[in-house]
Amino acid sequence: MKVQDIIEHFSMLPIADFDQIAPGTSLILAPHSDDESLGCAGFIATAVQHNRPPVVVIVSDSSASHPGSYAWSPERLAQCRQKESRDALATLNLATDRLLFLGLPDSAVPTSGVAFNHAIQKLCVLIGQHNCQNILVPWQHDPHCDHLAVWQMGQKLKALLPELRILSYPVWGLTLPLGMDIEETLPVGWRLNIQDFLSHKHNAIQAYKSQMGLVVEDDPNGFILPEYLLEKILQPYEIFITS
Repeated sequence: MKVQDIIEHFSMLPIADFDQIAPGTSLILAPHSDDESLGCAGFIATAVQHNRPPVVVIVSDSSASHPGSYAWSPERLAQCRQKESRDALATLNLATDRLLFLGLPDSAVPTSGVAFNHAIQKLCVLIGQHNCQNILVPWQHDPHCDHLAVWQMGQKLKALLPELRILSYPVWGLTLPLGMDIEETLPVGWRLNIQDFLSHKHNAIQAYKSQMGLVVEDDPNGFILPEYLLEKILQPYEIFITS
């Protein structure tokens, strides 16, 4: 199916109440520090408003965005990204004790083996501790290896805990070439109206100053969040796919 057809279908998914989309408590898995705000900031703010604050887990250490910098080592950048995550989620009124970091290697989040299994065990414990009924993961067609790895984590958790509701949120998948073919049927899911929290989402994204080119000054080829992504992300709704 053409990406264009899927993107157009996303915009026509039914608007649903938050309780219909995600009853109970949710666990949000973000591949990197900023994906939770790009894909789910409105969801997070809505959940807090409903007195059901989610648990947000940043899976990778998010340290690979500026590999050419001498001043910002991967360790220093990882610490910066963690602080930015805390600042971003504070704008959404999420308490810091609901934010956790797995610290897996950026651009090399495992999809099998000891580290993968250890991460799954940690997540299962979190799900039990917080009685999570929903787990949010990136869309499987987001074009980044870490996004796919985290989607696969969601599939593993669903296999272990069949009662979980799995919801996928697109981030970079919204920027795929419209003429590209992907193996996907028309997705099923909902849109969540986040109009009341759109300014909160904007502020959460802006908290990632390192991703806006405002922190690292010695890597001209380092990553900067592109405007074409932000235009697609900063909409009055967020997309959550069930299949």
